[in-house]
Amino acid sequence: MIVRQLKDVENSERMVKTDNWTSARLSLADDGMGFSFHLTTIFAGTETPIHYKNHLETVFCISGDGEIETVADGKVYKIEPGTVYILDKNDKHLLRGGSEDMKLACAFNPPLNGREVHDKDGAYALDAASLESQ
Repeated sequence: MIVRQLKDVENSERMVKTDNWTSARLSLADDGMGFSFHLTTIFAGTETPIHYKNHLETVFCISGDGEIETVADGKVYKIEPGTVYILDKNDKHLLRGGSEDMKLACAFNPPLNGREVHDKDGAYALDAASLESQ
């Protein structure tokens, strides 16, 4: 069994920060679960272009507000507490923080290794370690 405290993750290499978001990576590829699990904060008033070409993601909004726009068709979906969105087709999208920071619980398949940030296309790189942990 693996047990971690959020406060310990927030003060470790598992905490990733950018200008638009922070991500506490609670479970990663080296945990051997076949997915990774993160608590992510999207900062109010930001827009992040994302295109997970190599990963599928399920996201649940815990608090705050925002929206997601699918680039292919321009559809905009409101995100508020209790909303789940599932990127099951490697959807290219824009994630926007609303009037307050948005707290999200996120699961990735294949799992992330820990320090990933979005590349120029808005994707996370895929490496052999992620595939081996599935």
